[in-house]
Amino acid sequence: MHDAPHEAFRVIKDLEFVKRGDVAIAGDLYLPSDKPNAPVIVAVHGGAWQRGGPKSYGRLGPYFAKHGIGVFAVTYRFAPKNLYPNAVHDVRAAVQFLRAKGAGLGIDVNRIGIMGDSAGGHLASLVALAGDRPEFANQAEDAYPGVSTAVKACVPVYGIYDLVAQWDFDQILAPKGNLAEIFLGFSALEDRFGYHRASPINYVTKASNNIAFFMAWGQRDDIVDPKTQSEQMLAALKRADYFVRTVTVDAGHFWISEPLDEPGSFPAFVAPRILRFLQEKL
Repeated sequence: MHDAPHEAFRVIKDLEFVKRGDVAIAGDLYLPSDKPNAPVIVAVHGGAWQRGGPKSYGRLGPYFAKHGIGVFAVTYRFAPKNLYPNAVHDVRAAVQFLRAKGAGLGIDVNRIGIMGDSAGGHLASLVALAGDRPEFANQAEDAYPGVSTAVKACVPVYGIYDLVAQWDFDQILAPKGNLAEIFLGFSALEDRFGYHRASPINYVTKASNNIAFFMAWGQRDDIVDPKTQSEQMLAALKRADYFVRTVTVDAGHFWISEPLDEPGSFPAFVAPRILRFLQEKL
């Protein structure tokens, strides 16, 4: 771990937030330089639950930090070596770490949000909606047992919310590399209820509608189908009276980590809107 200074923000690289056996799991924490009690979001990368890392937020992390919002860009254990729900527990652990230790890092532990893209959008939404439920909470391996994973806001970007729908979609798109099947370790034909339990959309209830949502997706996404994922999640959130805002762009998948300063950049269009939402809701 090392602390690298920057003009308008500072970043703590490789900040360990949980240990699984002998393996330390870490993230990069971006913080405003001039705001000692900053709100913060956990940022969860995509990569089909199988790859990726905190560097996915190497552009958005500084952007939000320069505007007063801390970003803890984290990773998690990957499938197929580590199957569901290990990744969920790792993202839960990141939230617990911030709540337990954030005050000493210059974070307002009462203003925590979560963000994620693609598979990371799935994990972020699931932790936001269900992180404190008995099926996920109070694990023997929790580094901070009993610490809540509650968040005030969730920002999923082209997320996966219904694993049955993703499994169905991949039967055509990638029958030999079905993303949901690799993540869970079994087919929807073997245990459909297991897919339901792992799907954020099934935890959208009025009991948790105090969480504000900002959803973004590309209308031409051919990896995560907007109609069966983002549009259905949006409808569920609205029915349950959540505060929810959306932005769509004329794009496919894989764009949230692109440069913000390129002409026509999709993140350049979306990021200020996410920032305004976070400033209002955290």
